[in-house]
Amino acid sequence: MSTSLIVRETHERDAAFSQALHGRSAEQKSAFMAMLSKDSESQQAAADAYFHHWDNKDASIETKEDRESRKDDYANLTRNYYDLATGLYEEAWGQAFHFCRFTPSEPFLQAIARHEHYLATKMNLQRGMRVLDVGCGVGGPAREIARFADIHVIGVNINDYQIQRARIAAATAGMADQLEFVKGDFMQLPFPDNSFDAVYAIEATVHAPSLEGVYSEIFRVLKPGGIFGVYEWLMTSKYNPSNPRHREIRLGIEQGNGIANMVKVDEGHRAIKAAGFELQHAEDMALRPDLIPWYFPIAGDFRYMGSVWDFFTVLRMTKPVRGMVQRLLSIMEVMRLAPGGSARTAASLARGADNLVTGAKEGLFTPMYLMIGKKLE
Repeated sequence: MSTSLIVRETHERDAAFSQALHGRSAEQKSAFMAMLSKDSESQQAAADAYFHHWDNKDASIETKEDRESRKDDYANLTRNYYDLATGLYEEAWGQAFHFCRFTPSEPFLQAIARHEHYLATKMNLQRGMRVLDVGCGVGGPAREIARFADIHVIGVNINDYQIQRARIAAATAGMADQLEFVKGDFMQLPFPDNSFDAVYAIEATVHAPSLEGVYSEIFRVLKPGGIFGVYEWLMTSKYNPSNPRHREIRLGIEQGNGIANMVKVDEGHRAIKAAGFELQHAEDMALRPDLIPWYFPIAGDFRYMGSVWDFFTVLRMTKPVRGMVQRLLSIMEVMRLAPGGSARTAASLARGADNLVTGAKEGLFTPMYLMIGKKLE
């Protein structure tokens, strides 16, 4: 069977499951109501498929084979994760699924946009460029960067539901002619060689089973002379895989964020160079001497709010509220008002958030390791 036929059949199967799971919920304005509108049995199946990779596999007994199994199943793992988590992400965080730096008195959404603008500026994106967004989520960064740089953005995503949400949001924003969203696996990008003037990825390629593999695909579709910019999730040089506590933090981040295998900074450098790029800039943006830590919202720390409008964003991340949401979803599942697996997903996201904060405070992890690579002429 040809590769193209396998890919088409896989996409058709995924689309059919997405339709059974989500129905018309992508059209809901409220992300929370969209989440509650999902088919319970289908969501439970997605939850079972996702969590079997993590059940009874804490850091003390996790094996190399466990990690290889997750890497082999990265596509399903990522797809199932975002089928489960997208509604909670949108409700709590908005439509840009990434972290950012903050300055005093800077509102949350403004800081998110500034982080995107910074990447676009470092990449020197120019008006009229055709740019690929790898792992585009529901399209929040694509819309912002397309507006900021006046470019045409094509987003690629493995999750059908997120593509639907992205297309609806683009149409609502009056940007349907400036944005496209395409179903595809970033390990096998559905584009010809030398197709794009520039490519970026914002905290998305961490889901790849191999950074060299995904960076090589990006290199292939990028035109000679083009720029690739990425904010990557990486473990830092302080991470020691022989330290049980370090492994537990890493595993908590991975489970709570749908990641098959997170690697260290030196592997990121090696991968982007091995893919063929000239590495022009590499910097852990989390190490900038900011007065406000990037993780303050997920830590539920009200001290750093830049606006009264940020109150509810931070409130949702506090442990009491997260616990209340989990209990509420558990009750709603019993009453068949919420689809199966909702409470477990919320608990997993909370575990992920706690480990992100701990990993950041201990200097073991960064979600914003910036690399700028050039494909030489």
